[in-house]
Amino acid sequence: MAPHPVVQAIIDLSAGAIGGTACVFSGQPLDTAKVKMQTFPSLYRGFVHCFVSTYRQVGLRGLYQGTTPALMANIAENSVLFMCYGFCQEVVRFVSGQEKGAVLRQVQFSDMQKACAGSVASVFSSLVLCPTELVKCRLQAMHEMATSGKITHSQNTVWSVIKSIMHNDGPAGFFQGLTTTIAREVPGYFCFFGAYELCRSLFAEYMHCGKDDIGVASTVFSGGLGGACLWLVVYPMDCVKSRIQVMSMTGKQSGFFKTFMHIFRTEGVRALYSGLTPTMIRTFPANGALFLGYEASRKIMMAQFDS
Repeated sequence: MAPHPVVQAIIDLSAGAIGGTACVFSGQPLDTAKVKMQTFPSLYRGFVHCFVSTYRQVGLRGLYQGTTPALMANIAENSVLFMCYGFCQEVVRFVSGQEKGAVLRQVQFSDMQKACAGSVASVFSSLVLCPTELVKCRLQAMHEMATSGKITHSQNTVWSVIKSIMHNDGPAGFFQGLTTTIAREVPGYFCFFGAYELCRSLFAEYMHCGKDDIGVASTVFSGGLGGACLWLVVYPMDCVKSRIQVMSMTGKQSGFFKTFMHIFRTEGVRALYSGLTPTMIRTFPANGALFLGYEASRKIMMAQFDS
């Protein structure tokens, strides 16, 4: 027996929250290194130098700086993302002229539908992701902003950063970088869900089983591959987003296009890919854990409605 649509939405939201939590705990130190390298590309020689320097200057706590807003960001983003993902699948199916519950003739078409649904769902998740990611990025780059003299007073807690944003920019300040976030999420999640679903389909075909029965290792690999495809496509946009959100502490920051062109002209293409190494290292355990947490918890909850 299929659950009521409201119950289905709650299941997807809960499973997304569990997946988001697993994603943060498995990859936060590498995400911190990514944001630092994106914001200050000339300060670090590479990923290892950034990682070691942060540990020596601030300790292990420095590598986990921004974990609280990262948890808030990932739980909020993935809860909304996966809840809307299920709804958007129905919308895409309706637009494509397919009856609800119909069995697709081609697996590839099914994967394409899910990629489109994920892309549309990411617009809604961006609205809750942007404010929390703004706080996270500022906390992660706070040490460098203070030591470089760009700010006179540093904030080391989530609440102090929130108060600073409210005082200087008001509620609208939490949405600095929203346009860039949406520009990153829409194509990124098309690749993310598309690669994930396609990889699961290939595993299912090879193993002669359903996509939900391919096992832990295959699910983790599929999630990691989806994450790798996302970051390879949208990394320059993520770099611009981080720069806007962190540098806006010094005053009003230019928009996406002006910031992108400024980085390109003054620092070169390489600066747009600064921090890609820790991101690619992080993507397999973090996104693998995300989808494993989502699929496993969703399967358990959905099993309660099987007749």
